[in-house]
Amino acid sequence: MKRIMLTLCIAFGGISMVNAQTQAPAENKNQAEINFTKEIHDFGVIPQNEPATYMFYFTNTGKEPLIISNVSASCGCTTPEWSKEPIPPKKTGYIKATYNAAAVGPFNKNVTVFSNAKRNTIILTLKGEVKVPTVITPN
Repeated sequence: MKRIMLTLCIAFGGISMVNAQTQAPAENKNQAEINFTKEIHDFGVIPQNEPATYMFYFTNTGKEPLIISNVSASCGCTTPEWSKEPIPPKKTGYIKATYNAAAVGPFNKNVTVFSNAKRNTIILTLKGEVKVPTVITPN
């Protein structure tokens, strides 16, 4: 009898756990929303060894404060900075991305933004081409 009760308890507990895991969380209609004015920036041609910086601006179009939890670059050649304080609804913030331009040739670098917004991961892109600067000698 004890075995039957134990088996029933384990089975019921397992079914309850499976059911709890399959239920989708309720959607938060007030959640923060992040909208960038631009998600891709093309620097065009830039000179070698002259860092290039671009400011990506965004607005919180949701109803709760927007929190940027982290911003990471796809390589060590790009350095991100960002708004650290929560962004209230209808206010703006920024992601500043600086590319060091050491390597000659075309580049396409990503900066990934993590936040509490509905679209909680966004990839921003910097692209362009680094060329060796031409030196003009006087006659």
